[in-house]
Amino acid sequence: MFKKNLRHRAPDLFGIQNTLPESMMEKARKSEEYHFYKIIFSHIKEEIFRILYSEKKSRPNAPINSMVASLILMNRRRWTYEELNKNIQFNILVKIALGLDDLTEMPFCPATLFNFQNKLNAYFVKTGENLLEQVFDNLTARQLKTLKIKTNIQRTDSFWAASNIRNFSRVQLLVEMIIRLYRILSDKDKEHFKEQFEPYINKTSGQYIYTLKASDIPHQLEKIGEMYFWIFRNLKTLYGEYEIFRTFERVYVEHFTVIDQKVEVKSSKELHSGCVQSPDDLDATYRKKREKKSKGQVINVTETAHPDNPIELVTDVSVNPNNIDDSRVLNKRIDKLKEKTPDLNELHFDGAYGSIDNDRKFDKHSINPIQTGVRGQNAAVNIEIDQISESQYLVSCPRQKVKSEKARKRLKAKFDLSICNRCEHRKKCQTLQRKDHRVFYFTCDDYLKKKRKGAINTVPPKRRKLRSNVEATVNEFVSKMPKSKLKVRGSFKTSVFAYSVAMSVNFGRIYRLLRDNPEYVASLLQYFYHFVKEQLRLITKKMAYSKNLHLELLKLKYTFILCF
Repeated sequence: MFKKNLRHRAPDLFGIQNTLPESMMEKARKSEEYHFYKIIFSHIKEEIFRILYSEKKSRPNAPINSMVASLILMNRRRWTYEELNKNIQFNILVKIALGLDDLTEMPFCPATLFNFQNKLNAYFVKTGENLLEQVFDNLTARQLKTLKIKTNIQRTDSFWAASNIRNFSRVQLLVEMIIRLYRILSDKDKEHFKEQFEPYINKTSGQYIYTLKASDIPHQLEKIGEMYFWIFRNLKTLYGEYEIFRTFERVYVEHFTVIDQKVEVKSSKELHSGCVQSPDDLDATYRKKREKKSKGQVINVTETAHPDNPIELVTDVSVNPNNIDDSRVLNKRIDKLKEKTPDLNELHFDGAYGSIDNDRKFDKHSINPIQTGVRGQNAAVNIEIDQISESQYLVSCPRQKVKSEKARKRLKAKFDLSICNRCEHRKKCQTLQRKDHRVFYFTCDDYLKKKRKGAINTVPPKRRKLRSNVEATVNEFVSKMPKSKLKVRGSFKTSVFAYSVAMSVNFGRIYRLLRDNPEYVASLLQYFYHFVKEQLRLITKKMAYSKNLHLELLKLKYTFILCF
């Protein structure tokens, strides 16, 4: 049964806040942990997680705000689960960060936190919704509004998040699957099929390949293929429902093919980057870029970038397979970005993000795409395309400008041949020679592409290098990953890491702003004063005509709670 955790709003008479010496409490109120409680913990919307629990009267859930806040703290401090529990139990400041007022209180046990994440994962698999993303979106929207951060200019970048898996060679991976499958067999079947499995189960997969020569590998792959074929035919009916067998079946299909009841080994060229890299992380994909190799995910981060902002906040995070091009990653997020920040009208990104599909979405949402490091070669003769109306364009070359006309499938611009013949660029020009004119064919997509490539020249010089600063934000994520490798495995757990760190990054920036700029705090208090004053006026007016005075008083109470 779902139950909100409201205990932190009413300190105990004999709790931490009322029993610690005032000098200690004064220092505690200036600490990062106390600000974490005020900025993060107090504003985690627990109702988001109601869907995970039964509507029937039953045992209530563990405090959700405590568990979510703990995940954020754990990733912020790079703690293990053991270190997290130790700090919750013995560190007073951590207790304050999690709204705990009792020195002996533990809000949840380790198993409860694991079960909570399993529920989140199961819901994600079932619906495709990540509830932690909703927490991040709610907190960020509130922070942007409270701090009056301008969101019309933003920037984005991505980075690899290598999975915490062993690097298997092809033969080693195939043998490892056989060994793991053997472990789930019943004792009777282990004895019955011992002869078939014996060449592989007496060693580890690493030991198996250690003695192999390069010349032995083709023959070994053939033998392993025959073993896979035998396992699939004889054990599928017995163990087909087991997860490890489903993984085995996926590896079997990826590496082998059966023709006329004979198994054949697929060549290395036939293996794609989405093949299983490890049985411990089925979501990990392979990518090689500029001689660098990675097995895992890619995390894309977007943040505000207006020069007038006191700080910049992360507005969007997404986790994707690392074998997907950055342009496709961004294409999935443009609609979401516009929904979260409707005033977005300028987005900065590097050359990897440009695509026709993205150009169409930018045009749809009236977003000016500022791309640095444009891919491809520049045309020898620059031809500009400007839109006059929805169906007509003005096309210009170095010598003349003409209006577009409709062609059969595209649009065309007809240039005066007499002017073209005198042009010094005519030999390199991309227009086509016709009997009495030269013609340039194009589509709306060509216009959008040229618009994107030239967009950087439409903004002031100071704004043309805004994208580069997103590297500092990327570094804040990477610094939580020892040797650029995650501590976790799988797409969902990677997303838990990504959203936790994103909330942590935003909190850290807000905390430093408030700590180092007392005058900014004063301006915020002034803003809150006028906001609450207006809310009181509206609620008082409603109370004068309301039949339900109790309901209006509750609204008044929660107005103060939400503000402070």
